[in-house]
Amino acid sequence: MREVAIVGVGMTNFGKHEETLLEMFGDAANEALLDAQLSPKEIEALFIGNCLGDFAEGQANISPFCASVIGLKDIPTIRVECACATATVAIREAVLTVANGVYDTVLAGGTEKTLVMGTPFATRTFAMASDSRFEGFAGITFPGAFALMAILYSREYGVPLEVLKEKMAMIAVKNHKNGAKNPKAHFRKVITIDDVKNSIMVADPLQLYDCCPFTDGAAAVVITTLEKAKRICKKPVVVAGTGLASAGAIIDQDIPRIKAREKAAKVAYAQAGMTPNDIDVCELHDCFTIAEIIATEGLGFFEHGQGWKAVDKGETDIGGKIPINPSGGLKARGHPIGATGAAQVYTIAKQLREEAGEFQVDGAKVGMIDTLGGDFSVVCNLILKRGW
Repeated sequence: MREVAIVGVGMTNFGKHEETLLEMFGDAANEALLDAQLSPKEIEALFIGNCLGDFAEGQANISPFCASVIGLKDIPTIRVECACATATVAIREAVLTVANGVYDTVLAGGTEKTLVMGTPFATRTFAMASDSRFEGFAGITFPGAFALMAILYSREYGVPLEVLKEKMAMIAVKNHKNGAKNPKAHFRKVITIDDVKNSIMVADPLQLYDCCPFTDGAAAVVITTLEKAKRICKKPVVVAGTGLASAGAIIDQDIPRIKAREKAAKVAYAQAGMTPNDIDVCELHDCFTIAEIIATEGLGFFEHGQGWKAVDKGETDIGGKIPINPSGGLKARGHPIGATGAAQVYTIAKQLREEAGEFQVDGAKVGMIDTLGGDFSVVCNLILKRGW
């Protein structure tokens, strides 16, 4: 298989957009093409992630229209849907086609509008990513599922729930502090522990500030062979490893661990020839604060049942042992379902190229992306490294 690199990245601001799904993707794609110094006609295929276009805008069959907004009408286009992991899976599929010689240069990413739906309807559509046979009909929503995860984590590892809630609040504070430095983040304000504790209860023990905001946004990346990347790009970012794994309904899973993540990460580390100790920075799926703790353990940064202690020690801060979500993560950057993974890739690429501005992690040479979809049922991981 050929080595593959990212040569261009683009991303809209996250927050309420008046533009359509297609127009947002066009903005992100044009930024990525400009970054790569390539013209649209050099793109051979498009892999686009989108989950809710049919609900939000009545727009299905989105992939050919996303191609057309950047002037492409004859190339193969593919829409990917894997709940919140959608854009990461789209990028992984794009990487594999280039690695296997199917195409030389492709465009991948995601676009999503959620704010137009309002909270009740958006929550209902998000819940459709759970198992409708056993969960949706019973009223399971994702705040409820992750509240259950927090309670089971507390019991499994003997962490008093009030102690765990304190550490979860610290994660919210950390990610908002990071997001305040990110000009593309949805929320750019610093919060306090008291803000978290005084926010409304959503699903006990998760309070409002334990939950990420759904948002609007798009992000795109240009992917090509490393050989070509070295000719056209001063700082190519190599895709060193990818992993993808799935699970069934919650009743079939071994929570509070997420085995799909552990499997996907294992494959990505093996492909990259790396271990968790090689990762300098990570953008992971903090849809809820408890999710960040569990992800840091599943990715191997900390032992199972110990991730909450790392928060207290500042080990996941910028400048800590393993900086987690320097962009603000889903918690502050925002979560446009089908575009989130592409935003994570955008951020890590910027980190490795030392272009992250105020939230730059000094000396970052290897970065990891972790995106969880559905009821803990699909996880996609990517490992990126400097190619120069």
